[in-house]
Amino acid sequence: MADFGFNNQHQNEVINYMRFARSKRVLRLKTIDSCFEELKDSRLVEETFTADEVRDMLDGLQVVVRGEVETELINTAHTNVLLLRQLFTQAEKFYLRLTSDISELENRELLEQVAEFEKTDFKTPDKPNQESHKTKLAPLNEGGVSELLNKEISRLQEENDKMKARLRTLETQAMSALDEKTKAERAFKELQKVQGEQKEISCLEDTVATLREDYEKSINANAASQKDLQQNLISAKHELLRVQEQLSLAEKELDKKFQQTAAYRNMKEILTKKNEQIKELRKSLQSYEPED
Repeated sequence: MADFGFNNQHQNEVINYMRFARSKRVLRLKTIDSCFEELKDSRLVEETFTADEVRDMLDGLQVVVRGEVETELINTAHTNVLLLRQLFTQAEKFYLRLTSDISELENRELLEQVAEFEKTDFKTPDKPNQESHKTKLAPLNEGGVSELLNKEISRLQEENDKMKARLRTLETQAMSALDEKTKAERAFKELQKVQGEQKEISCLEDTVATLREDYEKSINANAASQKDLQQNLISAKHELLRVQEQLSLAEKELDKKFQQTAAYRNMKEILTKKNEQIKELRKSLQSYEPED
């Protein structure tokens, strides 16, 4: 058995399995022999048989023997799976991954070595082998390789925990940066909106100034042109009222959205000044309205 490179523990486990397989094989061969004996005792009672009778007996015997052999082969395969399950379960406790080379199962040289071992070393069982048959397959002892594996596993788990903690920190930082970016984008959009409103106010101021100039020029005009100017002034007043209402709504909206920003305070001061300018313009326009 030294050719296989096994230690004493593993050698005893192999011997125990071979004993088990041999006992199952002997039992199945006895079953097949009984099938032939039963055929001899039940069917071969006459001296002569026709070809059809012989064929019928052989067909029946074939079915029985085939069933016995197939059952034994299936049972052997399933038994091997259970044995592999024990080995893999023990290996996974130590985070090991076992592999197998299926082609080696048909290695004639190794098969002959196993057969030779069964004929020689395996003939006479000894007491140590009998005792090892009573014990189950056990994992590695808590020393040597096992201890090193446990230390390595602990170290890897500790590194894994550190990596998880660092990943959570990076995720938190990324979320904070994303929130800051979203807030900055919103503030930029609001600022652009306010700048657009400022441009609109400037345009309206230019319009009022133009109307005022036109009104001053038309004071000396005839009554018909004066009436047209009055209508223009009324329209301008309505436009100013609409703008004032929009400005009031804009102020409320900006108060809600920019309460915590410096842009809010700056824009509020700007709007206050613009309102005062509009009020002055309105007073100036009222001074030019004709008295009833």
